Amino acid sequence: MSPDPELDEQRPERLSDELYMGFALAEARRAFDRDEVPIGAVIVLDGRVLARGHNLTRWRRDPLAHAELRALSRATRATGDLRLPGAVVYTTVEPCFMCAGAMVHARIARVVWAVRDEKFGGGASLGQVLQVAGANHQVDYSEGVRAAEARALLQEFFQSKRMAARQSRIRSGPGADMAKDSVEESGQA
Repeated sequence: MSPDPELDEQRPERLSDELYMGFALAEARRAFDRDEVPIGAVIVLDGRVLARGHNLTRWRRDPLAHAELRALSRATRATGDLRLPGAVVYTTVEPCFMCAGAMVHARIARVVWAVRDEKFGGGASLGQVLQVAGANHQVDYSEGVRAAEARALLQEFFQSKRMAARQSRIRSGPGADMAKDSVEESGQA
């Protein structure tokens, strides 16, 4: 990073990071629309979007259906190789340990994420899987690209989940049982 933040914001790779993160955010919105945790990922190789993915863990009932793993799978099928040297992964949330490990195995050059995942992040928050000393490959990373947008989407998703849980508790709370009993006792059930 340059000493002048304004100059850093104008660096060509920063501008392309912003652009490609926009595609990852679009994937995150697709996950949101399917009632999935809104995480999206894209993989770029030689300036071309090679693959995209968004979370489908709930819809598929599959703990492996993370955005990053889905994108990696598509990218390796597109290239016909299990390694993706030179590729950059853009993801809206810091990769978990599983996804970070897959990126190391795929020989990804760099991963860029919008926000950290303080509870599951394997890239920097809880672990440093991408840069383990002694591993046969290390992945560079950058963070904070379009963070406000990714954070807002996550907050909207989890606020809606909390609101739905509150509504459910209110509908099924003690008062709801008493009202049901009252209707049954009156013979109107």
